[in-house]
Amino acid sequence: MMQCAAVVLLLMVAALGCRSAMAPVTASALPATTQATDNALTVMTFNLRFASIKPPNAWWQRREAMKECIQSVNPDVFGTQEGLYGQLKDMQTDLRDYAWIGLGRDGGSKGEFMAIFYRKSRLEPLEYNHFWLSDTPSVVASTTWGNTNRRMVTWVKFLDHQTNKQFYFWNTHLDHAIQTAREKGADLIHKRVEALGTATPIILVGDFNAKAKANKAYDILTEGGFFKDSWEGEEAGTFHGYSGKATNLGRIDWIFTRGDAKADAPEVIRFNKAGQYPSDHYAVATRVKM
Repeated sequence: MMQCAAVVLLLMVAALGCRSAMAPVTASALPATTQATDNALTVMTFNLRFASIKPPNAWWQRREAMKECIQSVNPDVFGTQEGLYGQLKDMQTDLRDYAWIGLGRDGGSKGEFMAIFYRKSRLEPLEYNHFWLSDTPSVVASTTWGNTNRRMVTWVKFLDHQTNKQFYFWNTHLDHAIQTAREKGADLIHKRVEALGTATPIILVGDFNAKAKANKAYDILTEGGFFKDSWEGEEAGTFHGYSGKATNLGRIDWIFTRGDAKADAPEVIRFNKAGQYPSDHYAVATRVKM
């Protein structure tokens, strides 16, 4: 009997050892977030860089790094910019805990998306819509401010099943070349948010192609406390062109909040996998408590 017990004990120890050896080791960029007990959401914005087929940073070369980067942050909801339809489908395949909502900026599945990914186990979309940054925002693929690239907003109203609270999540990508288009785009977003006439918290994320605290587009969105910038402390660049060294463009990827939503622990995610960066932008993440 004692011999049997010893064998059972040895088998249990061996099993535990195997389990420990196989357990994945993950390092979160926001460790406090992944272990949070205060129901805070982990929010992220990430310009994915469109799925080019040209090495050395073709999509097939970056895809695994992208997956691991996002998994390291473990966001509950995140907005992406520049993603193409096939690229976004690849990401859904790789990130099984998430679903996404979006529309190509050229209509249907055509062009770049301002896609919103969300954790299916926690968040439920209640409403969603899209509009274009132009004088005719309901016209698909419209541009009227001198910009040749179509610019748009995708937004979703979510129910958070963990807190039973609702919030809006807006995602955009302002123009890279025309300052007037950036300013008018920011103004249209301001007006559309104001027109909601709601006390429901709003999170606005995106690639704004404008240096935070040094561009009128930033001022339009933040003046009078309309939106609150989640960033704290010393400024940090978010575009690096696959070099791993931020350029002098400054912080152009922003996370803003409005209403009863408090952000903390913002971070630029400088992830790479054996020197392969997932994008030419860094992701930006923060915790948001509502």
